[in-house]
Amino acid sequence: MSERIPLFLVEDQTATLKALVKLLGSYPAFEVVGTAMTGEAARHALPLSGARVALVDIELPGIDGIELVALLKSAHVQCELLMLTSFADPQKLFEAMRRGASGYLVKGVAADKLARAIEEVDGGGTIIEPRLAKHFWQYFKGVEEPRRNETPLDAEELDLLTLVAKGLSNAETAGVLGLGKRNVRTRLGKIYDKLGARSHVDAVVVALKRGLIEI
Repeated sequence: MSERIPLFLVEDQTATLKALVKLLGSYPAFEVVGTAMTGEAARHALPLSGARVALVDIELPGIDGIELVALLKSAHVQCELLMLTSFADPQKLFEAMRRGASGYLVKGVAADKLARAIEEVDGGGTIIEPRLAKHFWQYFKGVEEPRRNETPLDAEELDLLTLVAKGLSNAETAGVLGLGKRNVRTRLGKIYDKLGARSHVDAVVVALKRGLIEI
């Protein structure tokens, strides 16, 4: 991984895009490697940019942010997608996450919170507001699978996944469990393998459906 996190920005408002470029460019930890003002342009440019994290406006003309996420993920583009929205519309945000986004923030969020969110998703974390976490997972849960007598996860892994489901960041989860942040990411990878999941969202949904965890 490079020392600076390469970022790609997708925003259709010129003033907002310029402000984001200026803001994020002021952080030594980040490098803006590309921008796009439409979903169609981002679909072609982002995979070639080398970005590890992209900030994506949900409300884009033509191909909107949700469809863009689906297209990029179906093409196996290796980039974490952090959604930006002017208002907290749970259904749209949840749909973006279902398609493969790594989290969401409301536009106008404090600069340091935005920076921490970028670092969190780059480190394999997910950004979900704790106050919406229960509603968020309920949206996905649907009909539960029959409970199984055996679980592929041990007690520590179940505790870790429960904290993630409640909206805690990797760093916060590490603090609660007394682990290193890198250790949390490694353990999450093992959980994904055991559950046949590809992400935080997949893992938590599978665990909820099987009755392995509750929130």
